[in-house]
Amino acid sequence: MDNLKGTLHARVHKWMDAIGFRLNASQTSGKSKVTTNHYFFETFNFFEREKDNDHSKARFLCFDMYGEKMNVKTLLDLQTAFFDNISQLK
Repeated sequence: MDNLKGTLHARVHKWMDAIGFRLNASQTSGKSKVTTNHYFFETFNFFEREKDNDHSKARFLCFDMYGEKMNVKTLLDLQTAFFDNISQLK
Protein backbone atom coordinates (compact mmCIF):
# COMPACT_ATOMS: atom_id res chain seq x y z
CA MET A 1 0.00 0.00 0.00
CA ASP A 2 2.90 2.38 0.71
CA ASN A 3 4.02 1.97 -2.88
CA LEU A 4 0.63 3.17 -4.11
CA LYS A 5 0.84 6.30 -1.97
CA GLY A 6 4.28 7.08 -3.36
CA THR A 7 2.91 6.58 -6.83
CA LEU A 8 0.00 8.91 -6.06
CA HIS A 9 2.45 11.57 -4.87
CA ALA A 10 4.51 11.26 -8.06
CA ARG A 11 1.42 11.33 -10.30
CA VAL A 12 -0.06 14.34 -8.55
CA HIS A 13 3.18 16.31 -8.75
CA LYS A 14 3.70 15.42 -12.42
CA TRP A 15 0.15 16.59 -13.18
CA MET A 16 0.64 19.77 -11.10
CA ASP A 17 3.77 20.63 -13.08
CA ALA A 18 1.92 20.11 -16.38
CA ILE A 19 -0.99 22.36 -15.34
CA GLY A 20 1.15 25.05 -13.74
CA PHE A 21 0.23 24.95 -10.06
CA ARG A 22 2.25 27.17 -7.76
CA LEU A 23 3.26 26.66 -4.17
CA ASN A 24 1.54 29.38 -2.15
CA ALA A 25 2.77 28.49 1.34
CA SER A 26 4.61 25.78 3.21
CA GLN A 27 4.63 25.21 6.96
CA THR A 28 6.39 22.60 9.07
CA SER A 29 5.32 21.85 12.60
CA GLY A 30 8.30 21.63 14.93
CA LYS A 31 6.98 18.94 17.24
CA SER A 32 5.18 16.61 14.85
CA LYS A 33 7.42 17.33 11.83
CA VAL A 34 4.37 17.49 9.56
CA THR A 35 4.81 19.70 6.50
CA THR A 36 1.74 21.28 4.94
CA ASN A 37 2.07 22.67 1.42
CA HIS A 38 -0.65 24.87 -0.06
CA TYR A 39 -0.86 24.87 -3.88
CA PHE A 40 -3.09 26.94 -6.11
CA PHE A 41 -4.02 27.63 -9.73
CA GLU A 42 -6.58 30.30 -10.60
CA THR A 43 -9.36 29.73 -8.04
CA PHE A 44 -8.49 26.13 -7.15
CA ASN A 45 -6.57 25.37 -3.95
CA PHE A 46 -5.42 22.14 -2.43
CA PHE A 47 -3.19 20.98 0.39
CA GLU A 48 -0.53 18.33 0.73
CA ARG A 49 0.55 17.05 4.14
CA GLU A 50 3.46 14.73 4.75
CA LYS A 51 5.31 13.64 7.84
CA ASP A 52 9.10 13.57 8.11
CA ASN A 53 9.39 14.55 4.43
CA ASP A 54 8.30 11.00 3.54
CA HIS A 55 6.36 11.02 0.26
CA SER A 56 4.82 7.64 1.02
CA LYS A 57 2.95 9.30 3.91
CA ALA A 58 1.69 12.22 1.82
CA ARG A 59 -2.02 13.03 2.01
CA PHE A 60 -3.90 15.42 -0.25
CA LEU A 61 -6.97 17.48 0.54
CA CYS A 62 -9.00 19.72 -1.75
CA PHE A 63 -12.48 21.19 -1.94
CA ASP A 64 -15.24 20.30 -4.38
CA MET A 65 -17.18 22.91 -6.34
CA TYR A 66 -19.55 23.40 -3.39
CA GLY A 67 -16.73 24.11 -0.96
CA GLU A 68 -16.96 20.74 0.77
CA LYS A 69 -13.73 19.20 2.04
CA MET A 70 -12.63 16.22 -0.02
CA ASN A 71 -9.84 13.74 0.75
CA VAL A 72 -7.96 12.85 -2.42
CA LYS A 73 -7.44 9.11 -2.80
CA THR A 74 -6.64 9.07 -6.53
CA LEU A 75 -5.37 11.53 -9.08
CA LEU A 76 -8.80 11.38 -10.71
CA ASP A 77 -10.40 12.77 -7.51
CA LEU A 78 -8.12 15.80 -7.69
CA GLN A 79 -8.58 16.28 -11.44
CA THR A 80 -12.37 16.06 -11.17
CA ALA A 81 -12.50 18.67 -8.41
CA PHE A 82 -10.09 20.89 -10.36
CA PHE A 83 -11.98 20.79 -13.67
CA ASP A 84 -15.34 21.26 -11.93
CA ASN A 85 -13.91 24.34 -10.21
CA ILE A 86 -12.38 25.76 -13.39
CA SER A 87 -15.58 25.17 -15.38
CA GLN A 88 -17.43 27.45 -12.95
CA LEU A 89 -15.28 30.43 -14.01
CA LYS A 90 -17.27 31.12 -17.19
